[in-house]
Parts: sequence; C-alpha cells; structure tokens
Amino acid sequence: MNFHDQLQNATTNDRNYLLTSPIINRCMSGDITLEDYVEFLSQAYHHVKHTVPLLMAVGARLPEDKEWLREAVAEYIEEELGHQEWILNDIAACGFDKEAVRASRPSAATELMVAYAYDTIHRVNPVGFFGMVLVLEGTSVTTADKAADAIQKALDLPARAFTYLRSHGSLDQDHIKFFEGLMNRIDNENDQEQIIHSARMFYRLYAGIFRSIGTGIALAA
Repeated sequence: MNFHDQLQNATTNDRNYLLTSPIINRCMSGDITLEDYVEFLSQAYHHVKHTVPLLMAVGARLPEDKEWLREAVAEYIEEELGHQEWILNDIAACGFDKEAVRASRPSAATELMVAYAYDTIHRVNPVGFFGMVLVLEGTSVTTADKAADAIQKALDLPARAFTYLRSHGSLDQDHIKFFEGLMNRIDNENDQEQIIHSARMFYRLYAGIFRSIGTGIALAA
C-alpha cells in the first residue's frame, strides 16, 4: 500500500469526526442562518490568512535532501496567495463588515489550530504541515460545492458570496492529485508517522472550529 493510502486509512475515524460535525449536517439540510455562514467565513479568514506564512515557514525549515518538496511548497504558495481576501469579499457580499472581521480575533478553536500548525513546523517536523493540507483540501473537495449549493438555496445569497467555497471545491481537486503524488514520495518512516499524527490532530482541531460555530460568537453586521 502506498503512503497516501496508508494516510487515508489511518485517519478514517478522525475524518468522520469532522464530517459529522452538527453544523455540517445542518448546512447540508438547509438548516443554516446567515450568521452561521458568516461565522464560518470569519473563522476561515483567520486561518487562511496564515496559509502562505505557514508554507513559507515549511520551505525554510526543510532540509536539503527535500529540495523536491521545497519546490512543491513554492507551487502551493503561488496558488494560495490572496485567498483570505476572497473570503473577506464573500463576507461583504453577505452584507457584513469585512473590515470588522479583519480586525477581529479568531475563536479559541481557530487560534489553537493555527498555533498547532506553527508549533509543528518550528518545534517538531515541518513535514507535519502536510497533515493540515490533507485535512483542509480533502474537506473542501468533499463538502465545499455541496455546502455552497445548500447555503445559497437556504439563504438566497448572490453567487459573489461563494467565491471561497466554490473555488476551493473545484481548485482542490487538482491539489489533491498533486498532494497524493507528493505523499507517495515520502519514504522516511519518521516523516510518515509525523504526517499521520498531524493529520489526525488537524482533523480534531478543524472539527473544533466547526463545532464552535453557532455557539454565540459575536459578529459585526
């Protein structure tokens, strides 16, 4: 079995924990409020704005024998530049103040996930970040387009309010294939173990963000 398949198999329970988050189930059935959606976008902004800095940190800490992986990181950086602004524009299209969101603090769950990502890169092993890539991009492919359809139908929002969700649903299809190829080149057992461990952690941490939505976090309209 190749490593990508091992990674998928080893994280099945954690992935299911994320995908059974109540807000995801409610969303798919159309049981979602505008405040729920904007809260999701707000927390997405607070972690997506760290994607490029995190990738830069990974690239800086990879050893010389992983130059091939550093080159892949550079491709990811080019692809991810500016995505946080898409999210803010979606928030504005929902009728909310995007600058208030930009100036706000993340929820505790979001702050913890971002902190764990930086800690893994700087203190443990930079390849652990690819556990986060699996979680975020894999979840987008699984749910983003369906969620956008359900939310738009439930809330009657304009298409311009779904730039982030719709772009990531389609864009990440190609990213997943690219990611699979990268993972199958990881042959060091310690690196493999770290990626699996980090992916399991990121599934739980990302689920924490979803499970905090709708619990009373204030938004500026």
